[in-house]
Amino acid sequence: MASGIFALLDDIATLMDDVAMMTKVAGKKTAGILGDDLAVNAEKASGFMSDRELPVLWAITKGSFLNKVIILPVAFLLSAFIPAAVTVILILGGLYLAYEGAEKIYEYFFPHAPHENKPKLEKLSKEQILTREKEKIKSAILTDFILSVEIIIIALGTVGNESLTTQILVVTIIALLATVGVYGIVAVIIRMDEYGAKLIDLNEREDSISDKIGKFLVNALPKVIKSLSVIGTIALLLVSGGIFVHNIHFLHGLFPSLPGILVEFCLGLIVGALVLLVINAGKKVWEKIRK
Repeated sequence: MASGIFALLDDIATLMDDVAMMTKVAGKKTAGILGDDLAVNAEKASGFMSDRELPVLWAITKGSFLNKVIILPVAFLLSAFIPAAVTVILILGGLYLAYEGAEKIYEYFFPHAPHENKPKLEKLSKEQILTREKEKIKSAILTDFILSVEIIIIALGTVGNESLTTQILVVTIIALLATVGVYGIVAVIIRMDEYGAKLIDLNEREDSISDKIGKFLVNALPKVIKSLSVIGTIALLLVSGGIFVHNIHFLHGLFPSLPGILVEFCLGLIVGALVLLVINAGKKVWEKIRK
């Protein structure tokens, strides 16, 4: 009886060692896209009223956890029985990310022209503010879903030759770390000004160390938020381009003399521009049909 218990404990210890080792490997493989995930979601989670930032971020975080709950079992089943479907899903997600990145660039250079008879903007009601907030949350959760699929599939690919138990444990740990780590850092970023204000009010002395650090955080936040929009757009195109390069056979080794990151960015931008053209043309056709 005792020997059986010790054998079981030894098996569990061996499994935990394997899980720890493979989690480290999978973490390295997904580190790049986790950085992109951070930039994209930080940009998505910013731009709200100060008192609504953390509630909105918590809503997005809960949506991210729900995304993982949906994606994980589906990913394991598809990987085991229909591996080709995983590639198709990744490419569709890449098309969406490329479109979103290209649309942001298009809107920057060609913002919507104001209508001549456009009425003056009125102060939004609480209901209107909450409606727009919900729309932004849904958009952030959708983007998180696509990025989560990519993270989980990459992590799954690193443990494809391991036992099913090891696969489930490693990929689940990576998925949870992705959500907790990414949104934890996002929470720190969007509350920089609050932390800075508290440091400034920490004492009545002027030019103290806490004052200098606090003023630095307060002044840095607008620049960080502004840069996150740019970084997030670049990240969308890089992630989408990476999906195409790694999952479409004839794109492997495309322009080998150029850096891979440049190829992925340009490919994401080109595909995104094409998808944007198709969608805009489809919208115009639909409007004419409705009229």
